[in-house]
Amino acid sequence: MARTGFYPGSFDPVTYGHLDIIARAARLVDRLVLGVGVHHGKQAFIDAETRIALLEQVTQPIAEHTGVKISVTTFDGLAVDAARKAHAGVIIRGLRDATDFDYEVQMGQMNGAMAPDIETVFLAASPATRMIASSLVKQIARMGGDITLFIPKEAQAVMAAALKTAALKPSH
Repeated sequence: MARTGFYPGSFDPVTYGHLDIIARAARLVDRLVLGVGVHHGKQAFIDAETRIALLEQVTQPIAEHTGVKISVTTFDGLAVDAARKAHAGVIIRGLRDATDFDYEVQMGQMNGAMAPDIETVFLAASPATRMIASSLVKQIARMGGDITLFIPKEAQAVMAAALKTAALKPSH
């Protein structure tokens, strides 16, 4: 039976940290579903359709290299419900530091209580990507900093377009 993993996140934007976790998760499962969280109460910097297309593009080499089918979907509820809908037996979570660990272990235990048939697996970030956070990438980009070390070139173009669009919007 094929093992399916579900990796939820905002991917706003997709970073080298995300790609590190995706590549390593692809070695553990036969099929990997990336769940792009779309929460109506949160304003994403990059729209969901663009994040989906970007993820499909930047994960294609990982899928080809590993032979794992990688698909992308959106979800707006509980990650555990989205994992169940994807027929996943495993939820993948990345850990950068102790703060992530504390939060993610608690979340994993809550998910385990709600869905005992779905296991949460934690992958520690690689040293080269440990400091990367989408929120910091957005902050650096908004302040005119260089984000090329943190996100793939495809995401850089998307960020440039999003920054231009944001600059054109009237501020309140």
